[in-house]
Amino acid sequence: MVEWAGRVSRIRVIGTGVMGRGIVQLAATGGVTVELADSMDDAVGKAIEYVGGMLDRLAAKGRLTEEQARAAKDRLVPVGDPLAPAEGVDLVLEAVREDLEIKRTLFAGLERVCGQDTVFATNTSSLSVTEIAAGLSDPGRLIGLHFFNPVPLMRLVEVVPGARTAPWLPAEALELVRHWGHEPVLAKDAPGFLVNHAGRGLNTEALQILSEGLAEPADVDRVARDVLGLKLGPFELLDLTGLDVSHAVLESIWSGFHSEPRLRPSWLTRPRVAAGLYGRKNGEGFYRYSEGKQEVAPEPSAPPLTGTPVYTADERLGRMLSAAGVQVVPDAYPDAALLVPLRGESTVEAARQAELPPERVSGVDALGYDKRFTLSVHPGLDPAFGRAAWAALAATGVPVTVVRDGPAPIAQRLLASIVNTAGYLAAQNLATPADIDTAVRLGLGYPRGPLEWGETLGAEKVLRILTGLLHATGDPRYRPSSWLTERVTLGLPLTTSGTRPADLR
Repeated sequence: MVEWAGRVSRIRVIGTGVMGRGIVQLAATGGVTVELADSMDDAVGKAIEYVGGMLDRLAAKGRLTEEQARAAKDRLVPVGDPLAPAEGVDLVLEAVREDLEIKRTLFAGLERVCGQDTVFATNTSSLSVTEIAAGLSDPGRLIGLHFFNPVPLMRLVEVVPGARTAPWLPAEALELVRHWGHEPVLAKDAPGFLVNHAGRGLNTEALQILSEGLAEPADVDRVARDVLGLKLGPFELLDLTGLDVSHAVLESIWSGFHSEPRLRPSWLTRPRVAAGLYGRKNGEGFYRYSEGKQEVAPEPSAPPLTGTPVYTADERLGRMLSAAGVQVVPDAYPDAALLVPLRGESTVEAARQAELPPERVSGVDALGYDKRFTLSVHPGLDPAFGRAAWAALAATGVPVTVVRDGPAPIAQRLLASIVNTAGYLAAQNLATPADIDTAVRLGLGYPRGPLEWGETLGAEKVLRILTGLLHATGDPRYRPSSWLTERVTLGLPLTTSGTRPADLR
């Protein structure tokens, strides 16, 4: 079966909920006749009406011509029964409930009504494609096609072959997705595939920071948005997804990798789920919501400048402070507030290395000078000097988030975890570096792919942050991936595989 993708002209989508409707719209606009099937009697009619309305809206906005919208609607064929005879159907794609036995039973039934050349696809986001296929007499005909919601707008599709998927099928599935106008990535059939696995880098570390009592959720989110450029902070994202859903994903991926420390969930989520603190869907999570709008307390105002001089060895920071009218002195005079830039260490450790008196030292994240300062306060700091440091930073006009000192600044911890998680994906050959970056950029909306991001920051800096965290905490969650350590040692980019055994053959 070669060039199958170019010959796909008729598919059946089973399950006409939100995901199914999106897949129907995508395929119909891609020129394919789409049969709609659902076990609920009135679901198919409602789905055709909904998809037709979406196509009309696209035509009204000029994104489709009226002729294109009408042709796409003409390609919608109501079937109803998922197990209706399937003569001439090239692909059956299910988008039913995430239940292994339901999916297995469905595909076993489809084997009886479909021709031998019909390909099966599952839109599962969390179940093993191999385990779903195990119920088939011919598991080679099944592949995972994981779309993201909303399907027409989220261009990413994870193509996931199972252990016994026919060797020719993954390449053809990739080509079919491209033909429909979306961006496919090839992922191994491992827990979380690519996107859900890669997303653990941000969420697990944010929850760890919260569990250490270093900052409130709103503080972490502000830092993530302003310093790292994320569209949503990690706690905003958890509230949007729903903690009931996210907690289950956190637990399943961690257990799927046999309690791998870097994927370890936080103890915080289980009691919050038990308390019903899901997020937007029920009005309260890490934030409260009123009529669907997030309630966030305003940031505290910085204290006024008092004339206390400030010393910092960071030339750029010194120039910013001087330009704002702050008295910057050339040495750590006894009456000066001391600001040390943090690059993968705690404020206490930075003060020790610089041989500065800790009672006058506040730390500032070296990543955040443009959009937001993060000021770290350790237990031995004299409050008067801490207030002077806060006032000095605020005088620049850049927002300041004040947090408790930890083993490394918040933004650096989040970014190092994101990059290191991607490094583990690459090191385990779960996907190519390019597909990892594409999946995370499109699937999670990060400003750049994690390996590219690490390369932009500097792989050596990422490694320094992780080794500092590992040394300070002893927690194996911060073990640097072999992908990262090898490339730093060899001077190779994080975004390339380098020489592989196959290159010698």
